[in-house]
Amino acid sequence: MTLGMASRASWRQRWRRRLATPQGQPLHQRRLFLLPTAFGLGWATLVLVLLLFGINYQNNLAYGLAFWLFAIALVALWRGWRNLHGIRVTLRPPQEVFAGGEARLGVHLQAPRARQGIQLRLGGDPVTCVIEHGEGQAQLTLPAVRRGWQSLPLLRLHSDWPLGLVRVLAWVAPGDPLLVYPAPLDEASRTTRDEGEGQEERDFSGLRRYVPGDNPSRLAWKQWSRTGMLATKQFSRPPRRVLWLDYDEAPGDPERRLAWLCARVLAHHRAGDAYGLRLPGVTLAPDGGDAQRRRALRALALWGQTPEVTP
Repeated sequence: MTLGMASRASWRQRWRRRLATPQGQPLHQRRLFLLPTAFGLGWATLVLVLLLFGINYQNNLAYGLAFWLFAIALVALWRGWRNLHGIRVTLRPPQEVFAGGEARLGVHLQAPRARQGIQLRLGGDPVTCVIEHGEGQAQLTLPAVRRGWQSLPLLRLHSDWPLGLVRVLAWVAPGDPLLVYPAPLDEASRTTRDEGEGQEERDFSGLRRYVPGDNPSRLAWKQWSRTGMLATKQFSRPPRRVLWLDYDEAPGDPERRLAWLCARVLAHHRAGDAYGLRLPGVTLAPDGGDAQRRRALRALALWGQTPEVTP
């Protein structure tokens, strides 16, 4: 791409962002643009030719046909403009996105009446959506190239409904960027073992009164034969050893190390382990659960970066 082409592309992008509607707000008439299609230009040419033919030969049939086609074009233009006017667009970002995959964003459209043939595009192939009973749903995909914050491109809406004479166009600002996590290393996922102790409840700790729904294999039948009271055996689980996931112990270059640590975080979370994370300049205290998983993945995604965009 030459410098001039890059400059024009940058100017178009800035122009579109200034004209974009924030998500959640209705599309205003000043943010809707009408562009003629090739079919629409042919239609206009036909109207002009019929009009000239009628003027030149004083043919009333040519006059009537020209004005009839012109009236149809005006109605189509009006209906097409109203098809996008007033729509509210909301984007639902995915819960998690890993580098090298695809982000699947949900799009929710709201309008007071039915709308037809709406094309949605977010950097990929367009998706058709209709609004019925006040709402419409669609899903768009966006490639996640690298870890860290990823800005979303403008969401483009356009429609050439009902006759394809004009294309009504609008842009919607997507809002906050996506946080992309490192791609987990498959090798680390396969070799990870739970290093904590007590994976199973093995140590007998006593009896308690039977509660309907208890596992039949844990019923104390001998106790029932002696006392006539049905009881359930209880077992204790030994405490796990605290795990530390250390950047210095990971193999490979920095990005491979982060991918290796990401796989370890996911594996230990599935195993229910409590783990801590050590990165140069960042330390997460050992903990478990979904909150620790989110903290660890966020730290891995943002480590060593000075993002150009902030949420």
